[in-house]
Amino acid sequence: MTRIILLERLRAFTEEVTADLIMPTRLQKGDTEQSFRPANVYLTRLPDGTSATKKAPYVLHQVITGMDQQPQGQRVTSSAKVRSICCVYNDDEQEGGLMLLNLMERLRIAMLRQVVIGGQFTLDLEAGLETLVYPDDTAPYFVGEMISTWKLPPVEREVNL
Repeated sequence: MTRIILLERLRAFTEEVTADLIMPTRLQKGDTEQSFRPANVYLTRLPDGTSATKKAPYVLHQVITGMDQQPQGQRVTSSAKVRSICCVYNDDEQEGGLMLLNLMERLRIAMLRQVVIGGQFTLDLEAGLETLVYPDDTAPYFVGEMISTWKLPPVEREVNL
């Protein structure tokens, strides 16, 4: 459950720090005017696999690896590595690239400032916070990702050995 709670706290955190970042959406069938909104935040997957472009702008948080370990004589430590995929839409390629960078920077800076999310998950700065803007020509969609490692509350044993 702890990794699920981490994702839920990351969603709330992301929604809060990006709420005032209003971005364009692609016109869908039946739309007569361009609409604008903050990025939607999803966990693990998009609502349907074919919606990767229809849902832009969005941030998708996924747990990609987890580690539990207990060095001899020490307490159990737990961590999770999270991939945060950011996607935006813009007809102007320069604006789209800058918009993606703005979204990613907003999230990166907020994580580095706060460090602890949900009162129990700590950003592991020793592991680093990695960002990557995809160099592919996918205009009018612009995509990048961040990889963050989070220290989780340890699981307590029910029986002492």
